[in-house]
Amino acid sequence: MNGPIRRITYGLFAAFALLLLATTYVQAVAADRYRSSSLNARVLLREGGQERGTVVDRNGLVLATSVLEEGGRTFTRIYPTNDLFAHPLGYSAVLFGQTGLERSYSGELRSRQDLTVSDLLTALFGGDLRPHSIRLTIDANLQEVAAQALGSQHGAIAAVNPQTGEILAYVSSPSFDPNRVSDPAYAQQIEGDTSQPRLDRVSATTYPPASTFKLIVAAEALEAGGYTADSELDDPSALVLPGSQSLILNASQGTCDGGGTVTLLVALARSCNIQFAQLAMDLGTDAISGRAEAFGFNTELDLELPVITSVFPGNLDPATLAQSAIGERDVQASPLQMLNVVSAIANHGQLMTPYFVDAVFDADKVTTRVTRPVILSSPISALTAEILKAMMVQAVERGTAGRAVINGITVAGKTGTSETGPHVWFVGFAPAEDPSIAIVVLIENGGDDGNSASGGRTAAPIAQRLIAEWLSP
Repeated sequence: MNGPIRRITYGLFAAFALLLLATTYVQAVAADRYRSSSLNARVLLREGGQERGTVVDRNGLVLATSVLEEGGRTFTRIYPTNDLFAHPLGYSAVLFGQTGLERSYSGELRSRQDLTVSDLLTALFGGDLRPHSIRLTIDANLQEVAAQALGSQHGAIAAVNPQTGEILAYVSSPSFDPNRVSDPAYAQQIEGDTSQPRLDRVSATTYPPASTFKLIVAAEALEAGGYTADSELDDPSALVLPGSQSLILNASQGTCDGGGTVTLLVALARSCNIQFAQLAMDLGTDAISGRAEAFGFNTELDLELPVITSVFPGNLDPATLAQSAIGERDVQASPLQMLNVVSAIANHGQLMTPYFVDAVFDADKVTTRVTRPVILSSPISALTAEILKAMMVQAVERGTAGRAVINGITVAGKTGTSETGPHVWFVGFAPAEDPSIAIVVLIENGGDDGNSASGGRTAAPIAQRLIAEWLSP
């Protein structure tokens, strides 16, 4: 055999080998993934004839169920609460796929009576092919209060039990009705809506964290040593940034506490920019970046839903670091990220892994799986957490977060108002002595208050309403 023919022969053998490997991969290795993909229309059409398990809230309220259509051949997925759980729960719709927890837990929720080889083997060995059901950690009543509090304002509210990681509320506004997603006209309408009702504003987008980021700067100061809540900081009326003529000013356009010096506690309670900008420059870019990353910035969070990574840029020059320390410039955080920050402070410095699903049940309502609380990280010490907690209590009782005060309950909080938007924030928890709820409120572009909005004026009262609801007898 001459050289050219031999090379052609080898090439044909290689091509057939690659074809065989590709076919084997698709038919065997990746078969389950392709079969269950939300992009596979044939699968979705088949699943229209299959029952899906029920989804309930923490108290047993039905949030999603399958209804057998007339004729007994097709099931329709029904969401009794309409748009209330659209973002965390998502939807399962023929031809439009699955999103949210409907997608994440599709393996448990779907009926396995579809005659696949694996399901036939399961049945052969006595396995149950009926769909399972799941119970969420979210409280439907708290969810409704959060949605009503946001109203028509664009933004996000999320709440968690900081001691366990159970997500108690998860609201993104505006929302959409998952019952109507199968209607092509409605699907096209919400897809083209410039207000982006399908966007999950809790975990899938980021904002400048504004003064809520000062909690991280304060945490680093306390952890690094040399600083306490009573440490005295210079109190000028303006801070000239190094290498420029730009100024850092307080919201009051004056000093934080009358000039001279001010304590770290008072600077946080009154959310003074100058002290935290200078403090960050004194600590250095590596220190602030490292503490931000300890809290979860620049790290992908593994949750049952997709989570965008919050960003704190590294290698900052002093001027940029000063602006970043007050939550501006290129710092970006999702509301979920800032909820994690405040949850760690509430829980003695330990951040619990947030989760949505408390338990999975089989068709006979027997529990097959229970979620146990797991520590995700320990970004600060217990001592630092206690000091920050005391400082945040002062922010509510004597500082910018005064509208979060609740009679008979000690609330810890921190406000934020970004220069752009303005996007306004509140993060906090209660009761401060033994927190059972941590909360984040984010309202885009000032909400109903417009340019006069602030974290204290606009976001804090919403947080107060939800905390009071959760802690009411």
